Amino acid sequence: MKFKALYSFLEQDLDIVESELEKNVQSHDPLLSDAGLHLLQAGGKRIRPVFVLLSAMFGQYDIHSVKKAAVALELIHMASLVHDDVIDDAEIRRGRETIKAKWDNQIAMYTGDYLFAKSLELMTDIKNPLAHQILSKTIVEVCLGEIEQIKDKFDFQQSYRTYLKRIKRKTALLIASSCQIGAVSAGVKEEWHKRLYWFGYYVGLSFQIVDDILDFTSTEKELGKPVGSDLLQGNITLPVLFAMQNEKLRERIIQVNEHTTPQEVKSIIDDLKKSGAIEKAIHISNRYLEKSLNMLEPLPKSKAKATLLKIAKYIGKRKF
Repeated sequence: MKFKALYSFLEQDLDIVESELEKNVQSHDPLLSDAGLHLLQAGGKRIRPVFVLLSAMFGQYDIHSVKKAAVALELIHMASLVHDDVIDDAEIRRGRETIKAKWDNQIAMYTGDYLFAKSLELMTDIKNPLAHQILSKTIVEVCLGEIEQIKDKFDFQQSYRTYLKRIKRKTALLIASSCQIGAVSAGVKEEWHKRLYWFGYYVGLSFQIVDDILDFTSTEKELGKPVGSDLLQGNITLPVLFAMQNEKLRERIIQVNEHTTPQEVKSIIDDLKKSGAIEKAIHISNRYLEKSLNMLEPLPKSKAKATLLKIAKYIGKRKF
């Protein structure tokens, strides 16, 4: 089953969100508009808006009240991708040139900053101050995560805890906040919106670990970028940390640097896949997935709850 089929009943509402996104990535500056539209048209699963809408369905759901929160969360995600591509010196994302590759680093950074600012502007229409507190803390953490990502590049001494802290900021908090802000904007009671936050948090950890696994197990066509891009860019992920428990493999991995080519790293990837590192990483992802499912257990039965459960399971069980 395709991912979008899990929430096909949201199609009309997501079309509204998409139209709002297109409107908000544009500005009076033609260059900024071109860059924003280039990023938007590269596509994406729109996971964060989906979580916003589904979480809002536990309260007084109105697409016209919740759409701006959905757009704001996706804009933050888009901004972080633009900044990531500068940090990683990435040329390709989702099979297309990155903004930094098509224009330059300066345009990319200004585009990312603009998208961050637009997200804050959109949120002013949501009256509940708690939603603003959640969003502002999330943006701070995402920015801290970007700084940590720079510091951690090619640091083969980093710990498992450092990795988890990084993916918490890179992915988990934004998905958690999408769930909670969607719920808060629809007047969902505190006990439930806190559970939705932790559901999103654990789903986010599982999602990122799976992404890090797929970076080694998928094809370039499926990834839209070279296999092993994370390692080539100096991002030390969970499969690599587990692979380095093998001393011989560790000696080869720590030789990887900014001048290493995809061809040179291919044999490392082949041996990493034979080392048991992938299986260990899958086990950790499954543990977080189980935690996320447990968070939803006390919530009332509904189409939204059933869909969140299906999405979580889909995210955690993507093809390896």
